[in-house]
Amino acid sequence: MDIATFVYAALGGIVPALIWVWFWNKEDAKHPEPKQLIVAAFLVGMVAVAAVIPLQKMATVFLSGTAMVVAWAAIEEVMKFALAYFTVLSHRANNEPIDPLIYMITVALGFAAAENALFLVDPISNSGVIESILTGNFRFLGATLLHVLASSTIGLALGLAFYKRKLVKFWFGFLGLILAVILHGLFNFFILKSNGGELMRVFMFVWIGLVLLLIAFERVKRITRN
Repeated sequence: MDIATFVYAALGGIVPALIWVWFWNKEDAKHPEPKQLIVAAFLVGMVAVAAVIPLQKMATVFLSGTAMVVAWAAIEEVMKFALAYFTVLSHRANNEPIDPLIYMITVALGFAAAENALFLVDPISNSGVIESILTGNFRFLGATLLHVLASSTIGLALGLAFYKRKLVKFWFGFLGLILAVILHGLFNFFILKSNGGELMRVFMFVWIGLVLLLIAFERVKRITRN
């Protein structure tokens, strides 16, 4: 891979994701998170891709069909959450209900950025930049938002339980993780099984999910300590 291909792939993966990072952080404009932690969350998501790849290859050896699709989704969601939990989510700046939602979304976008960059390397090498831009936009509207939607369910669960007892927080986080895996697994399953028309319906459901996320975002903002 030459340097130009690397640069174009990196820009194609990272720039769209950064636009979404800016969008979601604007939703928390009144009490913004420290910029260095947002950068850290984004980088944590990118690192998660490197950690996920060998695990997914291992899963491919032992599993197939639906089981493999679910395993791949579980590996990605667990890894994103685990790395976030031991880094940005454990920081003292994570001090209000909306914060875990912001951090999980940012981690998800970092993951999508690295994943999309890797995805673009082959199209850029073989078909040129223009076709790759079209491919990148497709993932920008689909797979990237799926990562946001799936990981945000964990952040949302943690936000809803922010002022509750530790055991309640644990179960909320666990249920959020299970829901993230289910959403991600269903997306992967239907993408693999669908034709062009059904594909657009799958993406439509992702967009509906993001609208619901925006509504939930506003709900979490209003949570206060009783």
